[in-house]
Amino acid sequence: MFKKILDKYNGIKLNYRIAIAIVLGTLLGIFLPEQRWIGELGVLFVGAMKGIAPILVFVLIVNSLSTGKTSLDRRFGKVFAFYMISTILAAIVAVTASFLFPQNLQLAQSATTSAVLPKGIGEILNNLLVRAVSNPFEAITDANYIGILVWAIIFGIALKLHASDSTKDFLQDVTKSVTAIVHWLINFAPFGILGLIHSSIATNGIGIFKTYGMLVAVLAGAMIFTTFIIAPLVVSFALKQDPYPLVIYCLKQSAVTALFTRSSAANIPVNMDTCEKLKLDREFYSVSIPLGATINMNGAAITIAVMTLAAAHTLGIAVSFPTALILCVVATIGACGASGIAGGSLFLIPMACSFLGISNDIAMQVVAVGFIIGAVQDSLETALNSSTDVMYTAAAEYSGWVAEGKHLPRRFR
Repeated sequence: MFKKILDKYNGIKLNYRIAIAIVLGTLLGIFLPEQRWIGELGVLFVGAMKGIAPILVFVLIVNSLSTGKTSLDRRFGKVFAFYMISTILAAIVAVTASFLFPQNLQLAQSATTSAVLPKGIGEILNNLLVRAVSNPFEAITDANYIGILVWAIIFGIALKLHASDSTKDFLQDVTKSVTAIVHWLINFAPFGILGLIHSSIATNGIGIFKTYGMLVAVLAGAMIFTTFIIAPLVVSFALKQDPYPLVIYCLKQSAVTALFTRSSAANIPVNMDTCEKLKLDREFYSVSIPLGATINMNGAAITIAVMTLAAAHTLGIAVSFPTALILCVVATIGACGASGIAGGSLFLIPMACSFLGISNDIAMQVVAVGFIIGAVQDSLETALNSSTDVMYTAAAEYSGWVAEGKHLPRRFR
């Protein structure tokens, strides 16, 4: 009986199951908001994805480097350039939107946090270097992906040079097992998304649109513009062909889950699975995907720029366009180095505000506003950041295929 139910469940495409979960979660959130146990499905799903992601990244990189025949090549230079260029372009979009639609904030809330906020680019870069060489076991348990990347590469190279064939075979078996666990979790994503939707609606409703509807609209507009205009431009530059089939595919596979989990770490397994479906080189994407989750900060750049310029406009501080662009470059670099800070992009707002002479007390009130609209802002930001990790990874590899005269998968021609 259970097997028949499971077979019928698996017989429905994952995207359809997710769509059904979104509808059910919305209805349950509206009509049964007091049933908090439904939201626990989302907590369990996100917790499981966050838990397996660091292990998956570590074993994939170690296995790829220890048993693979290729090494880090120019594809990594390409994908790194795509990450950086697109993030700066996203910041420019945010600045332009902020100048076209200046926002006023109600700075009455206070915000407190136990997190240690960065005081400048120097401190952020120092923290980045410290995290890169932190204890490898702590890096995995703390989901410190910079540390995971560095140590996985070191272990992978060392095992390639010194490990026996039996050890390498064991690593391959471990990798296959962890990958299988990830597939099981992804298969039950609809239940997690149902819980996340219920919890979000039961907690926030649509009240955020009443007070900060226009601010949400500016943030959402900038992120949507970046998703459907900036990202396709980057992909088109790489492939020299219509980018939208690839862009839409990546959005369907990656952005949907990221939109509801609101966690780039939780979405790493989904992105890995998507890269596998795209027939990409595992040795490449097992490094580029966690790298993107660390430094590909399109959505974060938009959030920091829009919120900081909204604070400046509220206080009557005149900001020239060149100054705003410099501000976004500084904030983008900071976001790339401080992605591990609890609170993500919101806790980089005080640093950006200090660039314009805005006090920390005011800046933390802006952070509080960010938490109020976080149900929308953080969802869209994560969806943009995570889905473009896959887009640019695919673009970097497929550009090599095009240069060699190979055909792309039929769906993208």
